[in-house]
Amino acid sequence: MSIKVYTDGACRGNPGPGGWGVYILDGNEQKEFYGGSPSTTNNQMEMQAALEALVYLKDRNEHIELFTDSNIVKKGMTEWMENWKRNNWKNSNKKTVKNKEIWMQLDEASKSLNVTWTWVKGHDGDPGNEKADFLANKGADSVS
Repeated sequence: MSIKVYTDGACRGNPGPGGWGVYILDGNEQKEFYGGSPSTTNNQMEMQAALEALVYLKDRNEHIELFTDSNIVKKGMTEWMENWKRNNWKNSNKKTVKNKEIWMQLDEASKSLNVTWTWVKGHDGDPGNEKADFLANKGADSVS
């Protein structure tokens, strides 16, 4: 049985006040938490949500299915990360990867976990994604 994790980020302006939300379904248990930053970007909050979830689950051995509506987070973790590390955190244009520090933390947090990264369309009625979106907005509200 896998742990299902839904993450989302929100931002009021880009940059501006933002929030992140995490909704976890672990068997019969549900866990939800959120946070925010007074000055951030949407991508940073999407990444922070995934990071918060992985840190929370750091000692778990079960398979984790992490759902995100951010293609950047999904592709960063599943397609781009290895090349960034190989190229000393430079992208294909030889520029330093944006949000390098958060990417490095995500890489470290995911190393000991069995995570499958799944993209879901945002605002399309997926109950887990809708809950994570609600929590991310709650996080943004807490710092606005």
